[in-house]
Amino acid sequence: MAHPNPTQPETIRSLRAAHDAAFDLNPQSPFWRDASPIFFEGDNYGRPVKPLRTEVRSRWTDSNLYLLFVCPYTDLNLKPAPQTKVDTNHLWNWDVAEVFIGSDFEHIRHYKEFELSPQNEWLDLDIDLDQPHRDGSKWNSGFETSARIDSETKIWYGAMRIPFAAIDPQSPHAGSRFRVNFFRSQGQSRKLLAWQAPMGESFHVPERFGILELVR
Repeated sequence: MAHPNPTQPETIRSLRAAHDAAFDLNPQSPFWRDASPIFFEGDNYGRPVKPLRTEVRSRWTDSNLYLLFVCPYTDLNLKPAPQTKVDTNHLWNWDVAEVFIGSDFEHIRHYKEFELSPQNEWLDLDIDLDQPHRDGSKWNSGFETSARIDSETKIWYGAMRIPFAAIDPQSPHAGSRFRVNFFRSQGQSRKLLAWQAPMGESFHVPERFGILELVR
């Protein structure tokens, strides 16, 4: 069993892009290929689930943070009658890729949650663990998504475009750092995967987040 050291968090580096771009779900496209990926294949306790090894790439512009998820699957657990024009509450009960991200290193229990399904359903939440009765579901980040399922290769792809204004009141620049973690829920058996293992049943353990750094 893996026991990642939260005092030495891992880092994903987000590569600067000259301008905003249309959504592209091909990791080898000109937009994504130079972005160094991170991979995770452990469950929420760090135990390996190698068939579900997940890839994440990131890029950024002055206005937006881009994320690409490459998600192998064994089977899919999809919500019937998907809605993509409005957010889908409790989307985490189905197959999703998620990012939790915060800019405040002093108050780490306040961060934002973004979810995306293989059917391009989405959900954004403003999380404050110190105010558990506060309704963060009414928050609207303005983020955008795209997704597709490749049933032949059994991989689904998802992309997010998150406005920096939704996650950080400061203007981003090379060297800016954020606290971040990536997760997946997968299949009828509800396999849970995490980049930085929370070592519990809940993903909401900000003490175990990694780092996202903006680079040129």
